[in-house]
Amino acid sequence: MTDQQNTAASEEEAAPQFSLQRIYVRDLSFEAPKSPAIFRQQWEPSVGLDLNTRQKALEEDFHEVVLTLSVTVKNGDEVAFIAEVQQAGIFLIKNLDAASMSHTLGAFCPNILFPYARETLDSLVTRGSFPALMLAPVNFDALYAQELQRMQQEGGATVQ
Repeated sequence: MTDQQNTAASEEEAAPQFSLQRIYVRDLSFEAPKSPAIFRQQWEPSVGLDLNTRQKALEEDFHEVVLTLSVTVKNGDEVAFIAEVQQAGIFLIKNLDAASMSHTLGAFCPNILFPYARETLDSLVTRGSFPALMLAPVNFDALYAQELQRMQQEGGATVQ
């Protein structure tokens, strides 16, 4: 190889790389504690959503990111159903600085996983014979920024 080819090859190796390897359901649950009585009542639901992400490093440059969506739907004061999905993905991520890696794992990857988790929850709920549950899109960049700000405030509070 010439020096120019070596330089191009090493620049390519040092360039940031991102690749989705696999998307899968890690865990799935559905509970309708008041069925079948709940189906005979006037349907006036209230929806509670809990959203969480976590990530762990796998071998080399591979990372698992898990997005958990937990939905509790009440009809009046009674719980109609509880549904939860842990949608996971394996991502190959190379050559990012710490801040970019944190943002990628904390916002970009969950943003990729969300449509899959939303569709899985909707399918689960309709199989339970409840009306479709189409969750609104989530701004993971804003959630990530809020979490960073909260962590900085907590860090600043402990230093003072």
